[in-house]
Amino acid sequence: MYSDDLVRPWWDALQVQDPLFDVHTHLGTNDPSGFSATAAQLREALAGVDARAAVFPLTEPDGYREANDAVLAEARSDEVLVAFCRVTPDDAGEARRCVEAGAAGIKLHPASDEFALGDDRLEEVFGLAHELRLPVLLHAGPEIDPYGVTLPDVLDRFPGARFVLAHAGLTDLAWLAGNPKPNLFFDTSWWSATDVVTVLGTIPPGQVLLGSDVPYSTPTWGAHATARCAQYAGLAPDQVASVMGGQARRLVDRADPADLGPAPGRVPPLDPLLERLFVYLCAGVEATKRGESPGQTLDLARHCCHVPPGHPHKAVFESVWELLDRYEKHAPQMETGNEYAAGWDLIATAAVVARTPGTPLPLT
Repeated sequence: MYSDDLVRPWWDALQVQDPLFDVHTHLGTNDPSGFSATAAQLREALAGVDARAAVFPLTEPDGYREANDAVLAEARSDEVLVAFCRVTPDDAGEARRCVEAGAAGIKLHPASDEFALGDDRLEEVFGLAHELRLPVLLHAGPEIDPYGVTLPDVLDRFPGARFVLAHAGLTDLAWLAGNPKPNLFFDTSWWSATDVVTVLGTIPPGQVLLGSDVPYSTPTWGAHATARCAQYAGLAPDQVASVMGGQARRLVDRADPADLGPAPGRVPPLDPLLERLFVYLCAGVEATKRGESPGQTLDLARHCCHVPPGHPHKAVFESVWELLDRYEKHAPQMETGNEYAAGWDLIATAAVVARTPGTPLPLT
């Protein structure tokens, strides 16, 4: 489905040895988006980076009881998967049923399941999470409005719950950056390196968690993007280890979160020539995520790579060129099995590399 084998050299170059825990993966075959993931596919993808993962159902138009039971059954079969249940306000009691059956956390998706964070019927869910110190992963993607004042109110009233804003907290990052509540966490399941770097630069590292968003991405792609952005943001090795899995493991075990110190407090400035390249690559990613060809944006990106030999980031431009070569060579023969155009993750990897100069690169 994706290009993990072609992205792998960029992941290997980072030399991350820390145990990985991906806090954001899905299972299911009925999601209206057309994306799907089986347990076998998920385990194979996780094995590529020797990772464990929290897993919960994709959208199920007919309800989540059977899907939650399927996730619970898969999690019982080995130690790779950790079950989260997915619930709606219409069936808040499902959360307690699943937790009693072994679920270690809860997933809420106000967009797909059409409810508001302030829905009074969620009081039972939040109360359970507070009582048992459970992680509650909240969708925070681009199609929903910011949570705004509702979010801090929920955080204050249920301090024992550990709320995780998915997708780098896109909905509310503009006002949360630099000032998150102690029971609020962010996962990195988003394709734009600028957002991930902003989270890692402005949020305490103990409150940032690796997420890939399988099947919308892969553990290899997510781990590479997260680790590269963490190194670029200046995180120390113990802080990177926490982001890549250490803190998530503590949360699913209901342990106290580790304090990894304050956020770096700033994001390194980007060279203007790399900024040009990054912008064109992002435009290409957006097109491929719509199932379209990146078209002229990749020609423009290649033009950006013609910097003189003495440029301080010459190796970055060469690495991006190699990724674009791989895209053009392999994408025509690939099939994604979903709405994304083949090879989108190669272009997205190139964008991450362009946005994080100074991080280790493979010898290409």
